Amino acid sequence: MREAGFYSRHPDGSVSCHLCRHRCLISSGKRGICRVRENRHGSLYSLVYGQLVSEQIDPIEKKPLYHVLPGSQTYSIASVGCNFRCRHCQNHSIAQFEPGPESGVPGRPTDPLQIVQRALESGCRSISYTYTEPTVWGEYVCDVARLASDAGLFNIMVTNGYVTPEALDQMAPYINAANIDLKGFSESFYLNVASARLGEVLDCLRDFRRRGIWIEVTTLVIPQENDDHVQLAGCAGFIAGELGRDVPWHISRFFPQYRMCDRPATDSRALALVYHVGKAAGLRFVYVGNMAGESQSTECPGCGRLLVERNGFCSRPVGLTGARCSACGYAVPGLWE
Repeated sequence: MREAGFYSRHPDGSVSCHLCRHRCLISSGKRGICRVRENRHGSLYSLVYGQLVSEQIDPIEKKPLYHVLPGSQTYSIASVGCNFRCRHCQNHSIAQFEPGPESGVPGRPTDPLQIVQRALESGCRSISYTYTEPTVWGEYVCDVARLASDAGLFNIMVTNGYVTPEALDQMAPYINAANIDLKGFSESFYLNVASARLGEVLDCLRDFRRRGIWIEVTTLVIPQENDDHVQLAGCAGFIAGELGRDVPWHISRFFPQYRMCDRPATDSRALALVYHVGKAAGLRFVYVGNMAGESQSTECPGCGRLLVERNGFCSRPVGLTGARCSACGYAVPGLWE
């Protein structure tokens, strides 16, 4: 447990948390929506600082990030907690964990320097803050990322896109790339499925982009929830129009889980249609995930040459010279080195 940053005190003993866009007003003895930030006698404490429940070496393609150091490995870490309540959460056992008043928070106390050393020793090129929502353990992200950046490692956030501008200002100097969920394109969907607000996510996506962080966007296509043309075209149009046509859009197949087991898995034909929706909106890079062999490789928008061949989480650059197409010289956006 450590005193949190990003909060302000009030005369009545309550505190306002400024880490995520819920901006919880927390009375003494209570916790925020994330359930891992607690007001103790007028001071806000993070219950998860350095309490890691997961450390793993992943291919960077698993994040998913297709335009960042393809073929490299990333050192993935997570603590418990999330500020969303997604009914389809695939990591609900840790993301939706609720610490009891006596049981405390699970995890192994881990100093930020240890993470950087382990990442370097394992040959990873980056550290990823992932699996749960890294915003709610933002103080730890800042401390690890600062050391990692000094050591020459990239820092990657896999996030639901709800960090406040003031917290992002502290993180941005050290964050190289992020995969951000755009879960749907209606306020009712976000409220009913994630207990969040679409408008705040859109603003957060703009904030990442304005701060020069490389972003890739993921949408999980859920039957009967966000698979209508209006929402999907809305997602694609927002990315192309406000973030840029070069921002990759990852569309993923849903499988029944957690509190959404009453939905079928996404039909492969539906994903093919979504792919065309993205292309029709002008997006240059649209990728279909969770389906082997489906639109996962990167082709040059200039001449159509195959640039990066992918099979599952394995990537092999075949048509790149540095960050340019070997055939026509097209400058391919991303962080290639």
